[in-house]
Amino acid sequence: MRQKIDPKDWWALPAGPKNSICDIAGVSAGHSTIDQTEIQTGVTAILPHQGNLFADPVPAGAVVLNGFGKSAGLIQLMELGEIETPILLTNTFGVAACTEALIRQAIAGNPAIGRTTSTVNALVLECNDGRVNDIQALAVTPATAQAAIAAAGTGPLAQGTVGAGRGMKTFGLNGGIGTASRRVGDHMLGALVLSNFGQRSELRVMGERVPLSGPETRDQGSIIILYATDAPVDLRQLTRIARRAAAGLGRLGSHLGHGSGDIAIAFSTARPSKTEAGLLQSERLDDDALDPFFLAAVESVEEAVLNAIWHAEPLPGRDGQAGMTLPQILQG
Repeated sequence: MRQKIDPKDWWALPAGPKNSICDIAGVSAGHSTIDQTEIQTGVTAILPHQGNLFADPVPAGAVVLNGFGKSAGLIQLMELGEIETPILLTNTFGVAACTEALIRQAIAGNPAIGRTTSTVNALVLECNDGRVNDIQALAVTPATAQAAIAAAGTGPLAQGTVGAGRGMKTFGLNGGIGTASRRVGDHMLGALVLSNFGQRSELRVMGERVPLSGPETRDQGSIIILYATDAPVDLRQLTRIARRAAAGLGRLGSHLGHGSGDIAIAFSTARPSKTEAGLLQSERLDDDALDPFFLAAVESVEEAVLNAIWHAEPLPGRDGQAGMTLPQILQG
């Protein structure tokens, strides 16, 4: 029989002080949760910095591991390698409302948008929470999104069945929002997930399969993974970091099944400066130094998903079936 692994021996890299994406200086996050009987949903906002993102975007890369999804703004992000609005996470039918909120906020801070300057690329990503939430109610509104942005802070971040994660399920268990971070030398890398995927019988915790009772689930439903770092890395390197999310999901027992929209985005708060001649100046990490960041990406997403289900409330599904959490399972 395989020897049990002590959790403290599972992780190779140390976590940050908050073990959160908010360990990266300047990054903030907040939730707006809707809890109304059959309406169990919400919005989670991540702000790469506290300034004007349209005027001062952050470099970013993205990877579509499995393209079953209805996100907004992803194509331009992948083409230009920049994020110019807060990042909003929500349910599938909440994308339009969140997009409107981001556009209106950007116009309020930059009145020339769409008139004498370019339009704005609102970035919204989603998972389908319809197993718990009455998604047809279209309960997410621009006001819900604005509340999540207004709630964004740098302190400890609530996890589990909160914000966009309210109605999500992971490996058949309740829980959608999770976060974790890792220190890499003088730098930090943090992950935040909106988790709604996984085949119940395949869940692994610290490498050990967890026997879960209840009806089997398919590895579908989606996961959105956001990475933030303060390391000076460019679009190509950020894309490489984002791609390592797949290894973290594999450690949890996922095979990125059909019908799952699995998307990873990585951004850096180390932004290039612009000279009067219109040139961008910045340092860039040597590729030979990337391996620890790849490991940090794997570990942080693995722990973030576990945190999402560990901190969840046992919400029932719309079909009346009782929702379960990981602590309930492990405690018998």
